[in-house]
Amino acid sequence: MKPMRRFAAGLVLAVLVSGPALAKDVVIHAGRLLDGVSAAVQVNVSILIHDDRIVRVEPGFTTPPGAEVLDLSHATVLPGLIDCHTHVTFRRGGAQAELSGSVLDDALHATVNARKLLLGGFTTIRNVGASGGADLALKRAIDRGDVVGPRMWVSLEPLGPTAGHSDPRNGLDPSWDNEDWGDSVVDSPEAAIKAVREHKRRGADLIKIMPSGGVGSFGDDPRQQLMTNEEMKAAIDTAHTLGLKVAAHAHGKAAIDNAIRLGVDSIEHGSYGDAESFKLYKQHGAYLTPTVLVGELVAELGRKQPGAMNAGAGAKAEAIVPVIQKMLHDANAAGVKLAFGTDVTGLIPFDGNAREFAAMVRQGVTPGDAIFAATRNAAELIGSSDIGAVQAGRYADIVAVSGDPLQDITELERMKFVMKGGQVYRDDLRAARP
Repeated sequence: MKPMRRFAAGLVLAVLVSGPALAKDVVIHAGRLLDGVSAAVQVNVSILIHDDRIVRVEPGFTTPPGAEVLDLSHATVLPGLIDCHTHVTFRRGGAQAELSGSVLDDALHATVNARKLLLGGFTTIRNVGASGGADLALKRAIDRGDVVGPRMWVSLEPLGPTAGHSDPRNGLDPSWDNEDWGDSVVDSPEAAIKAVREHKRRGADLIKIMPSGGVGSFGDDPRQQLMTNEEMKAAIDTAHTLGLKVAAHAHGKAAIDNAIRLGVDSIEHGSYGDAESFKLYKQHGAYLTPTVLVGELVAELGRKQPGAMNAGAGAKAEAIVPVIQKMLHDANAAGVKLAFGTDVTGLIPFDGNAREFAAMVRQGVTPGDAIFAATRNAAELIGSSDIGAVQAGRYADIVAVSGDPLQDITELERMKFVMKGGQVYRDDLRAARP
């Protein structure tokens, strides 16, 4: 065997044996269970697990012969949480970070963020924007067991027009370039069709489009629609033909309403949506991922460290925060389906994403509905029946906190127990057991 072939064979063998060993039979004794399916709290139940799947959930504390018992009888147990709007590969620092590192730096940085997310209780994330395939590489490394992190659905680069929110050249010297930058810019329906097909070929799980301007970017207006309807339709129709869902970054009303009419699966942010927009969400079954916390954090950063942001981003954030807060209040009151997403992109450590729950509750979302947004609703938006609930047949993605998050939603910021696929990654309650 040639040396390179021997090396490749050894690498394949190492990958095959490096993944975490699965449990055999485990039973969790849950004192309180929010199962992600029903609003009712179940008391004193047993969750029976074989390998990486839940076998059944039954009343009372039972212990099948040979099963390992995990005593969470004094805790509140929930499905693993799902964040539908992350950028786990993103390194803070704007253009300086972009130009002083590579996609390899992004990928290695992301391994730390992925671990923090998982230990914070997020067993699944939807990563909606990364350069050069860093998010896909991270997903594969996690799936192999080489890196500790959540399950990932990835979009690769977001797609938008020249000078739009996804154009990485905005505000830069035009002589600067990067071979990965062209993968996020489309300026015609034909270009959108080709980009979506190429994303599918490379391994994308969904498509992210940028029909409006943004807040953190340079020179674009979040209220304006920057993609044409024809470009959006081409991207959405092509993605759906290929079995991919589409998330649309959209702040302005025109971009929101037109994207929904054209069949997008979720609106990210949705800041300037109004009563007409809310009717469209409900009519077409689209989800809103409101990302309230990130606006508050960007505005705060702009006040404290204005030099750390792109020019104008702080002012845009200050203006949009009260708008998005009122929009979420009104959308929730109108019955729009909500999915949990943070978009914090390193503004706080990635083990702080659960702060979004309190931001939602402050705008009138009940704690129970906020939890549904990060479990049942998020799983439906992603399109997976394997996650989002403590239910027979689902992955054994299970988390627990000491208190009652229905009474104090900030309990989810103090995660005590994390299991993903039957394997325990965090157990701060072990010492309290008899």
